[in-house]
Amino acid sequence: MDAAVSRGATARRIAQAMIEGFNKHYRRFRECSARAKARFEAADWNGVQQAVKERISYYDERVTQTVTHLHEQFQSELLDESVWQPAKLLYIGLLIDHKQPELAETFFNTVFCRIMHRTYFHNDFIFVRPATSTEYIESEPPTYRSYYPNQEGFRESIRRVFLDFEWAREFEDLERDIDYILLRAEREIGDWPQAEANLQIQVLASAFYRNKAAYVIGKVVNGANEYPFMVPVLHSTAARLYVDTVLFDADHIRTLFSLSRAYFMVDMQVPANYVQFLRSIMPNKPRSEIYTMLGLGKQGKTAFYRGLISHLHHSRDQFIVAPGIAGLVMLVFTLPSYPYVFKVIKDVFGASKEVDHATVKRKYQLVKQVDRVGRMADTLEFSQVALPKARFAPELIAELHKQVPSMLEEDGGDLIIKHLYIERRMVPLNIYLEKAERDGREDVIDEAVREYGNAIRELAIANIFPGDLLWKNFGVTRYGRVVFYDYDEIEYMTDCNFRKIPPPPNFEAEMASEAWYSVGRNDIFPEEFPRFLLVSDRIRDAFLRYHADLLDAEFWRQAQASIRCGEVRDFFPYPESMRFCHQFELGRAGR
Repeated sequence: MDAAVSRGATARRIAQAMIEGFNKHYRRFRECSARAKARFEAADWNGVQQAVKERISYYDERVTQTVTHLHEQFQSELLDESVWQPAKLLYIGLLIDHKQPELAETFFNTVFCRIMHRTYFHNDFIFVRPATSTEYIESEPPTYRSYYPNQEGFRESIRRVFLDFEWAREFEDLERDIDYILLRAEREIGDWPQAEANLQIQVLASAFYRNKAAYVIGKVVNGANEYPFMVPVLHSTAARLYVDTVLFDADHIRTLFSLSRAYFMVDMQVPANYVQFLRSIMPNKPRSEIYTMLGLGKQGKTAFYRGLISHLHHSRDQFIVAPGIAGLVMLVFTLPSYPYVFKVIKDVFGASKEVDHATVKRKYQLVKQVDRVGRMADTLEFSQVALPKARFAPELIAELHKQVPSMLEEDGGDLIIKHLYIERRMVPLNIYLEKAERDGREDVIDEAVREYGNAIRELAIANIFPGDLLWKNFGVTRYGRVVFYDYDEIEYMTDCNFRKIPPPPNFEAEMASEAWYSVGRNDIFPEEFPRFLLVSDRIRDAFLRYHADLLDAEFWRQAQASIRCGEVRDFFPYPESMRFCHQFELGRAGR
C-alpha cells in the first residue's frame, strides 16, 4: 500500500477513535446529569453528593481509555505530523452537525497532549483556537421554553413554568407560591413598562440541580428589555415541593454561579446554548466560569487559558510575587491587571508542614468533590503552562528558581511551569483586618470576623475542617464574603478527633514547657484557637460575640454526630432575608 494512503487511513481511524471516545464520555456525563432529577424527586441527598464526586472522574477516565486505545492500535506516540495534522482536519469534519463541538475539540486536545511532547502544542496539531462555531446549534427539545403572559395571563404562565418540569412530587401550595412570586415581582420590578404584544417568559428546559435544590432559571423578555430571574424549588417537611424565593437581582444570580460552590447537574444536549443563555443574563460572567459551574471543568479551563493568552497580548504589566504573608507550601504570584492568583507547590515545605506533594494534590482534588457551600475557592489545575518569560518580574524569577526549580523549564522565550493552580484573587483576610484596624473601622472588623466564623461553621457542617485556621488562609470576595483558599491541611470532619484539654495533674505539669497530655495526629483542641487567632482586643471581642462556641470541642462533636447520622443541611446561595418565609406572612397572600 502507498505510504501516503496508509498514513491517511491511520489519520482517519485516529479521528474516528477520538470522536467515539468523546461521545462515550458525554453520554455518560449527560446520563449522570439527567438522573439528578430522579435524585431530587427522591430526596436522595447522599446520592447527590456521591454523584458529584463520581462525575468529576468521568473525563479523565475516558481520556485515559482513549490514549490507551491509540497506543495499542496505532503506536500513536511514534506517529509524526504527517498523520496528526490530517487527523485533526478529519476530526473537524466529524464535528459538522455535532451538538457539543467545543467540548469535542477540548477532548482532542487533552488526548493529544497526553501523547505528544509540548513542542506540538500549537494550532497545527491542537485546537488553540476553536475551529467550529457554536452559534445556532439546534437542540431537540429546544434549550428553553417560552410562555406568553399576554395570551394566558401571568398567573397561568407561571403555573405552567413549574408544572412543565413534571416533577414526581406535588407542590405543597403552588398557588400560594405564585402569589409570592407576583408580589416580589411587583416590589422589585413594578408594572411591566408598556408590555409588548410578544411579552415572553423564557425558561431553560432543564432545571439546575445542586445540593437539595432545583433551580429554575430564565428571563422575562419585554421588547428590548430583559429581566432575568432564578427560582429555587425545595422539599418541605411534608415531603412536597415549594418555591423558596425568586431573585431578580443580577448580583444574587451571579452568586449562584460562584466558583466557591458545588457544580450543577444540568441535562444539556447543547451546552453552548445554555452558556449563551446564561451569558445573556450574566454578561459579566466569563464563559470559563459558566462552563465550569455546569460541570464541564475541562472546557472551563480551555476557555480560561484562551482568555489568559488574549489578556497577555493586550497588556504590558508583569507577573509579581503575590502580596501578603508567604505560604509554607505554595509559592503564589499574580498579574496585577488580571483578577487571579497562580500557585505552585514548593519543592521544600516549611518545617511545620507534615505533607508531601502527592498529599497536597489530593487535597486540592478533594475540594472539587465536596459541597463547597460558598466557602471554598475552586481552582483550575494546569500542566505544562507556557508563559512569556519577559512578563515575569526579576524578583519573581529569582523566587521561582529558589522555591520551585523542579517545576520550571525554559523553552526559548517561554517559561514552562509544569504544574500550576489558578484561583480567583481575593483580599487576604489578615490584610483586610489590618487595614480595618488602622482605619478604626469597627463595623468592618465586626462583619469580617462574623463572616470568618460563619465560614468555619458552614464548612464544618459540610464535613470539612480547614486545618489551618489562620486569617491569612481566608480571603474576602468583592461581595464581602469570607472564603477559605489554602487546602494543604484540610481534613474531613469525621476524620478528626476534637478533644478538651485535660486538667493538669499538678502545678509542675501546668507550668512545664511541654504539654502534660498526649496528642495524636488528628487530635484538635479548640480551646487553643484563641492563642493564634484572637490577636487583638477588637478581633477577640467580635469573635467571642458571635462564635464563642467554636472554642468548645462540644460544637465540633455535635457537627460530627450530625454528619455521621447522614444529615445534609440546607445552604442557601442568597440572603436568608430574601426567602419568602421571612418576607411574607404564612398562608395565602391576597389575590
